[in-house]
Amino acid sequence: MQRATTVPQNPGNISMSFDELYVCARAVLNPRRLTAEAEAGGVGAALLSESGSIYTGVCIDTACSMGFCAEHAAAAAMITAGENRVLKMVAVNWDGRILPPCGRCREFISQLHDENLDALVLVADGMALPLRELLPHDWRQAAR
Repeated sequence: MQRATTVPQNPGNISMSFDELYVCARAVLNPRRLTAEAEAGGVGAALLSESGSIYTGVCIDTACSMGFCAEHAAAAAMITAGENRVLKMVAVNWDGRILPPCGRCREFISQLHDENLDALVLVADGMALPLRELLPHDWRQAAR
């Protein structure tokens, strides 16, 4: 099974374009059946962290819905490396289409660092939005 990977820290990566980040997400795609009940690698994601590191991951889909999204795998690699702030993120389907993160991924990433609401998310070719715009009615605002 392909594991989430990290590009070594490089402060020059902070200005990385979405085109470059897209290439990183696409590079980890490797759709395959693991068992009769599980598939993996049909979606790849890449996160650019505050340090300039790039964390990647792939989805794992299971018959009983216990799998997880590529964004979760990339975020787990980032947390494992001791980071939690995302500057940019992109997910790519097996056919190269950009996929906006699902609601679960949006919420998950937003809770890892308060400033992740400002992370830019590629939602379509040439269109990036701050994560906060993908969570327009944030439950945390009502709790304050």
